[in-house]
Amino acid sequence: MDRNNLIGFLLIFLLLIGYTIYESQQPRPEPPKTTQATPAPKVAPSVSETVTDSATAKRMYGDFAAAGFGEAKDIVVENKDVKITLNTKGGKIKEVLLKNYKTYDQKPLVLIDEKSSSRVLRLPGRTGDINLSDLYFTSTDVGGVVKQDGDSIRVSFRLALADNQYVEQIYTIRGSGYQIGYDLKVNGLDGVLKNAPVQLVWLEHLKKFEKDTQTSQMASAINYYTVEEEFNDIGDNSVSVDEKAVEEPIRWVSLKQRFFLTALIARGTPFSAGQLKSSVPTVVSNDNIKVLESNLQLSLADLKSGKGHFDYYFGPNDYEIVKNVTDGFRENVYLGWPVIRIVSRFVILPVFHLLESFITNYGLLIIALVLVVKTILFPLVYRSYMSIAKTRVLQPEIEEIKAKHGDDMQKVQQEQMKLYNQVGVNPLSGCVPVLLQMPILFALFSLFPNLIEFRQKAFLWANDLSTYDSIIQLPFNIPFTAYSHISLFAVMMTASSLAFTYYNSQMTSSAAMPGPYKTVQYVMPVVIMFVLNSSPAGLNFYYLISNLVTIAQQLTIRKFVDEGEIRRKLEENRIKNKDKKKTGFQARLEEAMRKAEEVRKDADSKKGPNTDAKKKTKK
Repeated sequence: MDRNNLIGFLLIFLLLIGYTIYESQQPRPEPPKTTQATPAPKVAPSVSETVTDSATAKRMYGDFAAAGFGEAKDIVVENKDVKITLNTKGGKIKEVLLKNYKTYDQKPLVLIDEKSSSRVLRLPGRTGDINLSDLYFTSTDVGGVVKQDGDSIRVSFRLALADNQYVEQIYTIRGSGYQIGYDLKVNGLDGVLKNAPVQLVWLEHLKKFEKDTQTSQMASAINYYTVEEEFNDIGDNSVSVDEKAVEEPIRWVSLKQRFFLTALIARGTPFSAGQLKSSVPTVVSNDNIKVLESNLQLSLADLKSGKGHFDYYFGPNDYEIVKNVTDGFRENVYLGWPVIRIVSRFVILPVFHLLESFITNYGLLIIALVLVVKTILFPLVYRSYMSIAKTRVLQPEIEEIKAKHGDDMQKVQQEQMKLYNQVGVNPLSGCVPVLLQMPILFALFSLFPNLIEFRQKAFLWANDLSTYDSIIQLPFNIPFTAYSHISLFAVMMTASSLAFTYYNSQMTSSAAMPGPYKTVQYVMPVVIMFVLNSSPAGLNFYYLISNLVTIAQQLTIRKFVDEGEIRRKLEENRIKNKDKKKTGFQARLEEAMRKAEEVRKDADSKKGPNTDAKKKTKK
């Protein structure tokens, strides 16, 4: 491996380090300490606290004052996937329980509840906004379980001034799935309401569903999708306050907390605008790790004309599920940068889900995934090995060139290029296969932290492959990180990387590798270990098996590759290319190098006749 190859590998490793640091949110500010004692935030006062008499109700709710008093009643509807609790106060969704999931400590996963979530609907009254969440609706009082996929239950909440003057909210719960139909109607209230947008103010204090609070905070965000088919987010990879006013029409908005989503999708007319905000509370608790807020504007005219058709989504951020919800909704699962996303969607995910269909142990599935990927990439590995082997065979001649022109590096490069051309060796062919493997490597790095399939899947000592495995808990944070644990899979992955580096260095002539590079190649895996120490155990296990398989592949190739045969072919190429006309690229390259040499000599001559003597004296 010559200097060009080493520089290529160095740049690749630096790129990998930069990407891993970016993707794993390093460096990250240390969030406030988690405490169990912090009470859950109150998101809205009850009517009894704000309305004490009819005069107060009249002042606050105008023509709707009579609805300021009443009895809050729960209506529970469920299917095989979710349990929804509705309430007559505000005609709202009070609680959502996901039946098929549990929290990291194996408690029922209540995605939203009255303490942590608030959805306030405000109508533009002529004397001021009317907060419908404080008013009592009459309901159809339908509850129960939807048992069949084709069936559904409709629950209607109506707030009426007269028979033909009302606001109505209708929820449709289907027999399966995580989508809840939501229709909003305004009828006959022209004399009560002014011509202004209806506001839906949505506030979520996100709960701690995963073991790793820091990663959950960083992965939580508000995502939205415009009618122009543009996907954007607020608060992703951030623990600071992020705000944005969206002036263009919005098709859907989701409040994402790593593996789960609450979302509102406009099936009819889109939201006309929105104000979005993400922040982290001063004191973090299990009931409040991050705060997401959205204020969406709905066209009153569209609600009057019967175009207020929406869907709520309360469920997992599972790619196989969300990709079928609506346009652009699959973007909630982060699959990497645009180019990497293509590899993830059309290569890695199909292979993963194919393996998942018949392998139930996810540790074994990772091993199978490594074997499939390594088999696909084997031709590139073989080409890279052959390039290194050819360079190793040529090493004695390269050393002779360096000994002859050691003081003139430009001349050394010219002679090396001439040698490569004579024997038909491309010095960059060893780097190209490695570069071609990088999109798959980056795709896997993006997928493992975001695939819900690994959530709470155990393997060996790791009880959850979607988060780090901890074998040692330190009394202090590791420098430059917000973690105080040691991951065994990260340590083993680093050991395998060092073993691969050592093996690779044995394949390369030590004389071809400058001293600094020898040190850097061993330092890099250790640096990466600190980056991956907080990464999912599944990702580190993948890299561990990948390194071991790569070593096995190269040992196998080396066993069947005859360097004597390589030397013979290179000599045949030397004879064959002796009188071969140079390609246009070779001619231009040599001409450029010749001109550069002339410029250098001309610069040296202008410095004076003693320049070379001075250089030698300094040496």
